[in-house]
Order: sequence, then C-alpha cells, then structure tokens
Amino acid sequence: MRVVLQRVSSASVTVSEKIVGEIQKGLLVLVGIEDADTQEDIDWLVGKITQLRIFGDANEIMNLSVEEVNGDVLVVSQFTLHAATKKGNRPSYIKAARPEVAIPIYEKFVTILEHKLGKKVPTGIFGADMKVALLNDGPVTIVIDSKNKE
Repeated sequence: MRVVLQRVSSASVTVSEKIVGEIQKGLLVLVGIEDADTQEDIDWLVGKITQLRIFGDANEIMNLSVEEVNGDVLVVSQFTLHAATKKGNRPSYIKAARPEVAIPIYEKFVTILEHKLGKKVPTGIFGADMKVALLNDGPVTIVIDSKNKE
C-alpha cells in the first residue's frame, strides 16, 4: 500500500457535485492498493498514520500525532499512486490492484483506522470521478509505502 498524507486545515471530496466526505483539522490520506497488499500492510500503515508526529505542540514543534490533537482523517482511494513512469510518457498502472482485490482491502483499512481513532473516518467513493479540495497546513505532505519501510 502506498499513501500520501497531507496535514490539512480542512479537506473535502466531491462526487457528482455533492460533498461525500469532509474534515477540518487533520489528515487527508490518499491510498493506493496493489495486489501484494495484506493485513500486515494495513496494520502497519494504520499505526504509522495515527502515530506520526506531524502536528505542532504548544511550542509549534511537530511533536503530536493526529490522535493526540483529536484530528480527523479523510481517506480517498487513488490507484494512480502506483503509476509506473520509467518507460515512455504514458503511466502504467499494472501494479495497482483491480477493484475486486482493492475494494475489500480499502474497506478493511478504513474500518481499522476508524477503530484505532475511535471515530468515523469519512471517505470518497471508490472508483468514482472525485474532486478533492484541501487547505494544506504547513505545507506538510508525506509519502509512505508499506513495501518500503524506511
């Protein structure tokens, strides 16, 4: 699994001109899923996302997690995170899982994230044409890949 985390003051996702998910202070999480992803990838990423210290403390030092600031999380599926661009100019999405594999993993990821945070996690609609709006705070943007645990 590959995610892009963006610390936001607010974010929303719109489908067919209707807002289907929105948050205030917290994290926008764009999620790409590949065929090789497992429960281990989900658990590792949920732990990393919820405990990553990227929110300011009383001294404005990035020392607090989204859990500690009681922030919200908005999750949006994004298969293009697995784009291969090595050859040519047209990205290949061969590593991105097909919907029949990706949807159950995506849903499990959201459910476990909700359980860890103890609150509802709004989402986009898997496979839909989505418009994502955000006010990036910082800006802070971090890419994490569960297959490359640095």
